[in-house]
Amino acid sequence: MTTSTRGAKVPAVLVLEDGRIFRGRAYGAVGETFGEAVFSTGMTGYQETLTDPSYHRQVVVMTAPHVGNTGVNDEDPESGRIWVSGYVVRDPARVHSNWRAQRSLDEELANQGVVGISGVDTRALTRHLRERGAMRVGIFSGNALPDEGTMLAEVRQSSEMKGANLSAEVATKETYVVPAIGTKKFTVAAVDLGIKGMTPHRMAERGIEVHVLPATATVEDVYAVNPDGVFFSNGPGDPATADHPVSVMQAVLERKTPLFGICFGNQILGRALGFGTYKLKYGHRGINQPVQDRTTGKVEVTAHNHGFAVDAPLDKVSETPYGRAEVSHVCLNDQVVEGLQLLDQPAFSVQYHPEAAAGPHDAAYLFDRFVTLMEAERA
Repeated sequence: MTTSTRGAKVPAVLVLEDGRIFRGRAYGAVGETFGEAVFSTGMTGYQETLTDPSYHRQVVVMTAPHVGNTGVNDEDPESGRIWVSGYVVRDPARVHSNWRAQRSLDEELANQGVVGISGVDTRALTRHLRERGAMRVGIFSGNALPDEGTMLAEVRQSSEMKGANLSAEVATKETYVVPAIGTKKFTVAAVDLGIKGMTPHRMAERGIEVHVLPATATVEDVYAVNPDGVFFSNGPGDPATADHPVSVMQAVLERKTPLFGICFGNQILGRALGFGTYKLKYGHRGINQPVQDRTTGKVEVTAHNHGFAVDAPLDKVSETPYGRAEVSHVCLNDQVVEGLQLLDQPAFSVQYHPEAAAGPHDAAYLFDRFVTLMEAERA
């Protein structure tokens, strides 16, 4: 049960599963919530972060000290609701100021029942997560808080992200169509594993009619729309649990239909090709991650949100059941695989978010690359 903190200084406590405790004030709804504690390094774009389905069941710590300055509007959300399970900020804006704002961030969190905490030393919390790794966390707020032992026990009884199968929980239940902007050139079947609204929009801008399908879509469902290409979206959870999307992608690869995957879709491609996946210590989240496109040598500043990665060799071309594959993109901070491509058929993926909502536009060319593959296949 949750209530609003609007206009009140309600005590709140953040409890990590290793026993570390941070105290502050309630922000958003009052109550309790649990999830995986992760941190985002973006200094802007908090509304897009909150509504990104990939953050389902995660408690997001904002490293930027001031959050909420521009309020909330009804134009920027990436989905129909806030998906984070909790929100942690240091200094929330006391007054929001932006010509597009319709209400405060505090009010929006409370309206959607999202339990948060403010007044926390987020720099210390972020350093702790970098050293110890992402872990389970609980936020408790209200005037009658449980004792520390009880709160810690509840956190340790909550679900872990490893082994979590979450795509079907955030994906659309019914197919819908995003029409092409201007002249229609192609049709794409997009498998929704937690898609952001800006992604089909970026394709529509390029003359693509996008049929967004549920995560449970079958191969027959995919090809019923007579696609020129197939897209697999971002999404939450452990890719090791995503057996159904992997089998659908393998069927697409067998037909050699042009294929593009983003984030979770990159991990699905990795599994489809026979590579493993693993959980990162604390993941990549934010809009300022440096990635090198190894096919061109260009370095891009990119938007990320992933806690898992593909385990593929960086130093060689790999043989797969669908031809040769190589790592096309790599993170320059830690050498994590950030993209894959097949050399003998039209299929590629990236681990980050080229739709840039929010974030830089360095990677927008990837949608053009997808168009080029479909043009070549048609020719």
